[in-house]
Amino acid sequence: MEITENSRYGSDQRERVINPELFGLISGGLMIDTIIWEDRQKTNHQEAASCVHILDQTKLPLETVYLECTHWEQVADAISRMCIRGAPAIGVAAAMGVALGAQGSKAEDFSELSKELEVICQGLSKTRPTAVNLFWALDKMRRAAESMGNLTIAQIKERLRDKAVQMWQEDIDICRRIGKHGADLIPEGASILTHCNAGALATAGYGTALGVVRAAHSQGKNIRVYADETRPFLQGARLTAWELHQEGIPVTLITDNMAGHFMSRGKISVIVVGADRIAANGDVANKIGTYTVAVLARENGIPFYVAAPRSTLDLSLSSGADIPIEERDPNEVTHFHGYPIAPAGVVAAHPAFDVTPARYVTAIITEDGISRPPYNESLAK
Repeated sequence: MEITENSRYGSDQRERVINPELFGLISGGLMIDTIIWEDRQKTNHQEAASCVHILDQTKLPLETVYLECTHWEQVADAISRMCIRGAPAIGVAAAMGVALGAQGSKAEDFSELSKELEVICQGLSKTRPTAVNLFWALDKMRRAAESMGNLTIAQIKERLRDKAVQMWQEDIDICRRIGKHGADLIPEGASILTHCNAGALATAGYGTALGVVRAAHSQGKNIRVYADETRPFLQGARLTAWELHQEGIPVTLITDNMAGHFMSRGKISVIVVGADRIAANGDVANKIGTYTVAVLARENGIPFYVAAPRSTLDLSLSSGADIPIEERDPNEVTHFHGYPIAPAGVVAAHPAFDVTPARYVTAIITEDGISRPPYNESLAK
């Protein structure tokens, strides 16, 4: 078992290769779980302690390693370092982080516990600013706790744990519903381009954009996927291509700057991407490079679909201009896995997301159906 120092929060974090089947929580028959809650039993050598296991996606596809988080700060660090990523998965992780923090609390009364939970929520909220699912999940956990003032501390801890696990289970169901609705938009024999990773790894299981792909594939449609590599983290190359290859869904990996070439040659028939936040007017924030894909799709007459749960909608924002864009460390552009790929000292920029204007979005697929322009009306409904 390898022990690594948690760089941001200064607490030790365990890493281990594990078999998710040990926990009996395989999500819908998928090969692997993104995040797992474990209730441990007290033994002669160990006090009872809940644990959140997070698949370290920075190490895929070369290694399958789970981070063993016993403190909420470790969950926060895993989110910040993109060990777990994808808006729905971040939301589930945040909920489990709150529940984990409650489990470890020494509070003796409701008031004291409430103050601790607020510190935890504030800490988790600072990890990734763009994905609105993070704040949605924290708000749900906060409101759940506020309603438990008449319960004992032990009961509150149990209820918060149940709430987090329920959100995990609901996310899998939501993704399957998104997939079912979206599959109706995928024609027989389609070649689908996707950007970044909006699959099982980006959710509690099944996926949003890849949920649509999975559903179409399960219907027997003869589809193929083109996966953008998605610089600088290569989520398309490392994660999307890995997921699809494991499931036997035909996939071709391309570099980001090849997308226009394949569109212009008639190789792409439909585009499906995920989202991290969607404004009331239908503007969509997603992984950097999505806007470019959308513009190319319009130029080539290709439908551009966004698949996301309702929790990704932020109807408090009138347009994408109000969506906060995360700026990450430029070293993630100039280096890969610690190795330099650019001249020493060169200036680099790293906005993690861009905003695709609603005019480029053909439809938005949610668990409740398909929304079409004008989005101010359809999303509100």
